[in-house]
Amino acid sequence: QVQLVESGGGLVQPGGSLRLSCAASGIIISLSRMGWYRQVPGNERELVGVIFIGGVTNYADSVKGRFTISRDNAKNTVYLQMNSLKPEDAAVYYCNANLVGRDVWGQGTQVTVSS
Repeated sequence: QVQLVESGGGLVQPGGSLRLSCAASGIIISLSRMGWYRQVPGNERELVGVIFIGGVTNYADSVKGRFTISRDNAKNTVYLQMNSLKPEDAAVYYCNANLVGRDVWGQGTQVTVSS
């Protein structure tokens, strides 16, 4: 059974940083396309960024230069480092594993950006 568990969300002031973690079980993250998405109530879930099997990353324009996706293969964990956070970054952040024929999602972690 594939399971993704996010952690690391919380309240941060504008300009601050947070690092989200996504611990995976049932899959090998280095052999999967892993992504981070976010969703604000009333809006569609949007892509934040992805890390491909080869390690290449790609980001939404809104977070490029501020957010970084990385992975620790030994821990089977994907990270989202978020710097220079803005109020508009506030959302529930979801980890995603894009597997053959299906997507698997974590439960989400709330990020609040407010002074």
